[in-house]
Amino acid sequence: MAHKSELIGQLLLSLLALASTATSAPARRDQPHIIFILADDLGWNDVGFHGMDQIPTPNIDALAYGGLMLDRYYVTPLCTPSRSALMTGKHPIHTGMQHTVLYGAEPRGLPLDELLLPQYLRALGYATHAVGKWHLGFYKDEYTPTHRGFDSHLGFWTGHQDYFDHTAVEKGWWGLDMRRNMDVAWDLHGKYSTDVFTDAAVNIIKGHAAGNSTDTPLFLYFAHAAMHSGNPYNPLPVHDDVVKKFDKVKGYNRRKFAAMLHKLDESVGMVTEALREADMLRDSIIVFSTDNGGPAAGFNLNAASNWPLRGVKNTLWEGGVRGAGFIWSPLLTNNGEGRVARQLFHITDWLPTLYTAAKGTKQWNNAANEPISVDGYDSWRALVEDTATARTEVLHNIDDIYGNAALTIGDWKVMKGTTYRGEWDGWYGPSARNGNKPPSADYLNRVLGSKAGQALGAIGLPLSKEAISRLRAQTQVDCDAAPQGRSANGINGDRTTVYWSQLSSFEYSSEYDDDMDETSSPFYRSSDTAQCDPLKAPCLFNVREDPCERRNLASRYPGKLADMLARLSDYNATAIPPSNLPIDPRGNPKLWQYTWSSFGNRILPKDL
Repeated sequence: MAHKSELIGQLLLSLLALASTATSAPARRDQPHIIFILADDLGWNDVGFHGMDQIPTPNIDALAYGGLMLDRYYVTPLCTPSRSALMTGKHPIHTGMQHTVLYGAEPRGLPLDELLLPQYLRALGYATHAVGKWHLGFYKDEYTPTHRGFDSHLGFWTGHQDYFDHTAVEKGWWGLDMRRNMDVAWDLHGKYSTDVFTDAAVNIIKGHAAGNSTDTPLFLYFAHAAMHSGNPYNPLPVHDDVVKKFDKVKGYNRRKFAAMLHKLDESVGMVTEALREADMLRDSIIVFSTDNGGPAAGFNLNAASNWPLRGVKNTLWEGGVRGAGFIWSPLLTNNGEGRVARQLFHITDWLPTLYTAAKGTKQWNNAANEPISVDGYDSWRALVEDTATARTEVLHNIDDIYGNAALTIGDWKVMKGTTYRGEWDGWYGPSARNGNKPPSADYLNRVLGSKAGQALGAIGLPLSKEAISRLRAQTQVDCDAAPQGRSANGINGDRTTVYWSQLSSFEYSSEYDDDMDETSSPFYRSSDTAQCDPLKAPCLFNVREDPCERRNLASRYPGKLADMLARLSDYNATAIPPSNLPIDPRGNPKLWQYTWSSFGNRILPKDL
């Protein structure tokens, strides 16, 4: 018997479909294909189009320069909250997903009464497919991707996996986590995750082109494992021969990170090329986004960079929530001429924005004094016309368990509380930048010669070296001088200096966990951020003038601070309690042939 919430969802989706066709409905061939590529744990400073020169990302950069680079784009600070925001269009405080991540043995998931992006698009006639990471719950079958709007799913259900053996170590338990729809994909053991997922995505595109009429649009949600770290025994898994290509990158862990990023970029190129070969690229929207800021300097055993932004993943500083992202489509640009989009944009905006792009006609309700429909704003027309969106503020999160919250209104941001007792509140490199110098000829040639760059040229939307140079200069975040006590090459504290070249000897024995013990810190942090201690008092920043959050203006503008805190209180009044639950012993993979399984639908063997 169908779950009650599923029946309600089906009824609502039927009404949505009727509303979308009641007036002169557009022909389906006018609906764009939507390819959403979600990178995991990619830092602000880990893409070339933001000025990073250390690791080439030519395919990602090519699409960025041909599309809209989202300069003021915000995600949430962690995996599960961002994915819930993307799929529902709602702030995590409105779905109970605001505190830390969802663990594999927790008996919960994204609430079943929430309609998800693939369900909205399916009601508009889309074929919907998911590849890669889910991380929104699976303790019962009905929480998994193919029960929540996706026609198919190849990937994993937990928050991370080893890229070769596809197991996940979590809370002291270990088990295989790779699924083909609901079945365990035993046959994929030993095959590199990024390659597995890329092949699946390419095959979906080819199959869609071959087996569907041109009237059927495609929604492909491609959520990479990269750049998330793997299990503690191999935190940055990648083939050695790929690592050797980056022998000039300083620091062993950053070198391995570079190799992983190379595979991610290669994947973007292959997907773009597959769309061109299928004659679908010209009719597509491609979104590229990180899910949160990068885990830098050993955080989560990783080696990302958010430089020059402050903070890391799972902090509410700009380095934790300002996302690397862009949207590419011939529907958005004039003859392929890209631009830097300065509009304020939040991850919750994707659902209503893409729904409108897909020719949906639902009027989204985000009025503060009305019942919540979604928190995201439909920004499609504003992106097309390069006009202001309706969004004027971004709630970064409110977590009353951590005791932290942050909000941006216009140019102003308030920080209240922090995570890890402030031990990850600094600035972490490497800078890996060439200052304000024009991009090198090698960089320009790499972008133009990449698979993505060539694909754009093949459909009559070629990039130019002049446009690339101009746009790259416009995306730079340039803070005047390095903060005292910090180094662009690492962490330069009052007592300890740690450079990236030393990360090869870095060891961190604590059990792998996105929600690390707040007493755990691999490096000493200096007291150079004393002017802003959000554990003692809220801090106020003008993030347009001071994107690196170095100048706390709380004492200078007490009225502005009071207004911002009052608005935070308004948001908090609408929050529902976090849905986190204790780990359920039935979730132990050992009980299910060492696989992470939907244990809520299973009966334990009698001999256990």
